Amino acid sequence: MTGIESFSSEERSFPPPEPFKDRALVTDLSLHEEADRDWKGFWARQALALDWYDEWDTICDWRLPFARWFDGGTLNASYNCVDRHVAAGNGDRVAYHWEGEPGDTRTITYADLLADVQRFANVLRDLGVRRGDRVAIYMPMIPELPVAMLACTRIGAAHSVVFGGFSSDALRDRIVDAEAKVLVTADGGWRRGAIVPLKANADASLHAAPSIEAVVVVRRTGQELPMQDGRDHWWHDVMASAATECEPERMGSEDLLYLLYTSGTTAKPKGIMHTTGGYLTQVAFTHRYVFDLRPDTDVYWCAADIGWVTGHSYIVYGPLANGATGVLFEGTPDFPERDRWWSIIERYGVTILYTAPTAIRTFMKWGTAEPEKHDLSSLRLLGSVGEPINPEAWMWYRRHVGGDRCPVVDTWWQTETGAILIAPLPGATTLKPGSATFPLPGIAAEVVDDSGQPVQAGGGYLTLTQPWPSMLRGIYGDPERYHQTYWSRFPGRYFAGDGARVDDEGYFWFMGRVDDVMNVSGHRVSTTEVESALVDHPSVAEAATVGASDEITGQAIIAFVTLKGGQEGTPDHGQVLRQHVATRIGAIARPRTIVFTDDLPKTRSGKIMRRLLRDVAEGRALGDVTTLADASVIEEIKKRAAAAPEED
Repeated sequence: MTGIESFSSEERSFPPPEPFKDRALVTDLSLHEEADRDWKGFWARQALALDWYDEWDTICDWRLPFARWFDGGTLNASYNCVDRHVAAGNGDRVAYHWEGEPGDTRTITYADLLADVQRFANVLRDLGVRRGDRVAIYMPMIPELPVAMLACTRIGAAHSVVFGGFSSDALRDRIVDAEAKVLVTADGGWRRGAIVPLKANADASLHAAPSIEAVVVVRRTGQELPMQDGRDHWWHDVMASAATECEPERMGSEDLLYLLYTSGTTAKPKGIMHTTGGYLTQVAFTHRYVFDLRPDTDVYWCAADIGWVTGHSYIVYGPLANGATGVLFEGTPDFPERDRWWSIIERYGVTILYTAPTAIRTFMKWGTAEPEKHDLSSLRLLGSVGEPINPEAWMWYRRHVGGDRCPVVDTWWQTETGAILIAPLPGATTLKPGSATFPLPGIAAEVVDDSGQPVQAGGGYLTLTQPWPSMLRGIYGDPERYHQTYWSRFPGRYFAGDGARVDDEGYFWFMGRVDDVMNVSGHRVSTTEVESALVDHPSVAEAATVGASDEITGQAIIAFVTLKGGQEGTPDHGQVLRQHVATRIGAIARPRTIVFTDDLPKTRSGKIMRRLLRDVAEGRALGDVTTLADASVIEEIKKRAAAAPEED
């Protein structure tokens, strides 16, 4: 086999609705045509949307696999995200509507944000942080988190945000690798009514992290905490005494903006490096055009966590660079009730919602009653991020959240790419449920087979053939690992492990990680396609599939299925679902075993941990479970898998 076989087809399509198109920023292929004529010049024109102290000497210096964008140019990320909007008279515009899990709220204007960023930048300087230092941030979803990030960028320090759901060991590893000088954390955060003990986790990590000289702690949950004299400082104390003005540093375009570590559990986490000018250019461009942003009227909500790249790019840097009004939410969709998200949309008049397919499938499982309780008519655009979205989940999202009137923009990108690379322009692109459609202007992407030859139509490996401004600049402290990980599989091409197919009209359809491809009787079957076929059945809310060793077929497909409310997971129903898959995509994809489960093992960010499901399917000891949102789920799945019947 020379690629990944594709069995799916999708005939439904949705052109831009006329009322949407009438007001859209882009309604034709003009941006694509401009980029095709001169892709470097195209990106230089996008960079001019930022404020620069000094313009660049060269647009792009490309020495595979290393790129430098806008070399010679100087700017400051915090100035571009905050100061310039205040200077333009928009200080009273809301930057964030913040809502905490218990229901407490704050409204933060751009003027408020500027004041806090300047104070905390001075706090960091008072603690000895200097240009080029690294600052670790381990916090809940509270306004102090983006303040801390922007304060770092203001004085030229790189931040390393560590997701608040990670363990003390994961925090320690990231602090040690980055040699962070200061840690910013909180006493705790709220999750489903319980306190996440962030400061306690931080204290446990710092015994083996000698680079940390100071810790700043936000009082969020109010419990009593041990504070180490000389090292630990309360946020409110140091902010009260800090100077109120802080001149931003003039940073080179290629100066390090932040590190963000991948969450690998079998090897040392990779510190992905993103720099300033190119990254800020591309996140601002993509946020503006993919979401058709109108900063003076839109209320934009990216329902991710800032601890992941989605939050960096599309909660903090992209929206703030564009002067947008955003929603920042600490809690979960089901606390205190399952309509929490819909009440937030109604209360703040959210116009753009950007979330993950796992959340959408969870809402499908809960049914339509929750969104129907609320007025969602303010919404005009929906987005999807994080993993391939099943066509039926896409349709449910469009129909029951978007009222059959909102375009759904599915987006493909990665921590490493920094910004969205493949997605529709909603006023110009005809959408197909489940497809991320086409590469954005200025992006060169191709699907290739095993030998690196382009696939005109069919499945294979997603590669990128030219640099882009927001691309990673390497792995911190390990340039050889950077080359081997991303540039060695297909020489001259970037490849980070995703499978994709291209249809006859050139639309891109993502098929998940190539590590998740199953080899069944010599056929390379994508987990995503089998899962989509299962979710297509009206009884199924969510599914995950893995390959398990089989003496006859090489691998057999094991499906873990969550049903919608009121459905019963009987052996007969398993047979119905097997036949449904066979009818939809072929007998080769028929699961050998179907395990019905109330939930799937997911990280706090909502990603399904197929690695653990493979352990269950193969009867192995479970790997690391520290990042699971609910570790009890996997134990229940093990019991049910042991009792599940196999098809002959």
